Amino acid sequence: MPNLVLIGYMGTGKTTVGKILARKLGMKFVDTDQEIERVTGMSVSDIFDKHGEIRFRSEEKAAVRRITREDNLVIATGGGAVLDRENVELLKENGLLVCLEAKPEIIHERTRRKKNRPLLRTEDPLQKIIKMLAEREPYYSLASYRIDTSRRELDDVVEAVRRVYETFLKEQGKVN
Repeated sequence: MPNLVLIGYMGTGKTTVGKILARKLGMKFVDTDQEIERVTGMSVSDIFDKHGEIRFRSEEKAAVRRITREDNLVIATGGGAVLDRENVELLKENGLLVCLEAKPEIIHERTRRKKNRPLLRTEDPLQKIIKMLAEREPYYSLASYRIDTSRRELDDVVEAVRRVYETFLKEQGKVN
């Protein structure tokens, strides 16, 4: 089966939704950030702190290359994975890109207590979120479907993504 790839900004629910979907669909779940941590033996925050964003993006690219060799996966990408054209091409090659999105205020609320968000260590995280969402919009718009998770129950989001994936499979002639 083709992969189901969840893209979008941090705090939109990619990992949470992805884990549930993988169970429901009988697929394997892979999170690109967790894959980077597994391979490097370092947390994403530590990579950013010790080696910078360029090194992290290099590790992310390598992780996407490894992961996309497989199929039948639900993949949750890091928020910036789509900034690299090659990553997008690899993820789309054997998968459906679904962008999970949320209002900046909701993202801020969801991420503000977490210390493992290196890009949000700033005086005004909400303004940084707004700015980054605007900068990343062209990349997130590459998704075939977009689902706003702002004020939706988790089960509703999971069901919406499941329906989109099943529609995609039917269009691809993968299911009846």
